[in-house]
Amino acid sequence: MAARAHLLIRKGRVIDPLSGRDEVADLLVEDGRLVRIGASLDAPGAEIVDAEGHWVIPGLVDACVHLSLPGSGRAGDIASETRAAAGGGITHMAAQPDCGPVDSTAVVRLIREQAGQAGFARVLPVAALTQGLEGNQLAEMATLARAGCIAVGQAGARVVDALVLKRGLEYAATFDLPVMFRPQDAALAAGGCAHDGPVATRLGLPGIPAVAESVDLARDLLLVEATGVRAHFQQISSRESLWLLREAKARGLPVTADVSIHHLLLDESAIEGFNSHCHVIPPLRGAADREALLAAVADGTIDAICSQHQPVGLSSKAAPFPASKPGISGLDSLLPLILKLVAEGALPLHRALDAVTAAPARCLGIQAGQMEAGRPASLCVLAADESRGLASHWLSAGRNSPWRNATLPGVVKLTVCQGKVSWLSD
Repeated sequence: MAARAHLLIRKGRVIDPLSGRDEVADLLVEDGRLVRIGASLDAPGAEIVDAEGHWVIPGLVDACVHLSLPGSGRAGDIASETRAAAGGGITHMAAQPDCGPVDSTAVVRLIREQAGQAGFARVLPVAALTQGLEGNQLAEMATLARAGCIAVGQAGARVVDALVLKRGLEYAATFDLPVMFRPQDAALAAGGCAHDGPVATRLGLPGIPAVAESVDLARDLLLVEATGVRAHFQQISSRESLWLLREAKARGLPVTADVSIHHLLLDESAIEGFNSHCHVIPPLRGAADREALLAAVADGTIDAICSQHQPVGLSSKAAPFPASKPGISGLDSLLPLILKLVAEGALPLHRALDAVTAAPARCLGIQAGQMEAGRPASLCVLAADESRGLASHWLSAGRNSPWRNATLPGVVKLTVCQGKVSWLSD
């Protein structure tokens, strides 16, 4: 959609977790920038958006999204998935390095070109730490950073050789590139598809123990301390990992962490009946782990909440549980599920919104997730008190979600990304 030179959003409840602002106010966008927030603003000739009774919040920042390029084997493409993001109030998304893989400037250019042409949300590529994500030879991180990559990582692919990993972290630290870790020991997790707990035992499914995550996390934290690299740990799922993160943060290590929204709402019981829509990696853990994760978000041990968006075809979910592809399509449901957690009293409102706006922006080292005068406007107007069935408004090409047929709170009326209207509800 075309940019609007002048946009006046009137009488919305403006909630900006970073500044602590929570008040009814007007917002004026001119030439793509948020220029004023205040009462009874006047802007002759501006297009008026009546936000009375609605919330106006920063555009969401999703720190973990798996997108599709030809050959990726995932459902949809960058255009379809960024459209789903905009419809869900998401304006910035970190594309994981298994989109490609992202180990060349040509792939980076392709991702950015396709996202720019679509015009729905800003896609921030994460570069591969090693060539082909194979864990052997380091990728040209400096070149990839200059091409537009905001961080490096392996998207779950392992770097078995600790020396290669250490050298990669030293290289990344030289250029002040954050490194994204997804801790899971390959040997301990080998062949597993569910949490190593009572449900998997009863169903006869091979398990992945929580220690597979914490053992790998411990190694990675020691290497972070040795190299001084900025580190972001993705999709934390277990209580044991939280102890390690708290200790690392207490010692001042430059570490942040996120958790997927589905790990805050579901536990291992969700896979009963071999429900492949709940087959995810890392697996859904026990109820005590879920409660501990919620507490860790509330106290800031876990900085951000992500969608961990992985769209796959329904045929990939129709296979027997161990053979089904892991992943949940999460862009359409991220914001409604955040509101669900708030409505249930699981998280305070401002902390929940911070975890999907300013906090992930800090983790990624980008200017986003806040409403500050003078910066490009990225925000959404949200009817928080309205509910609707997600299926009738589902935008992602991935239909693999346990919530697709649910009725959840929150309807995004308008999304503005970098000063341009990228979504306008019917």
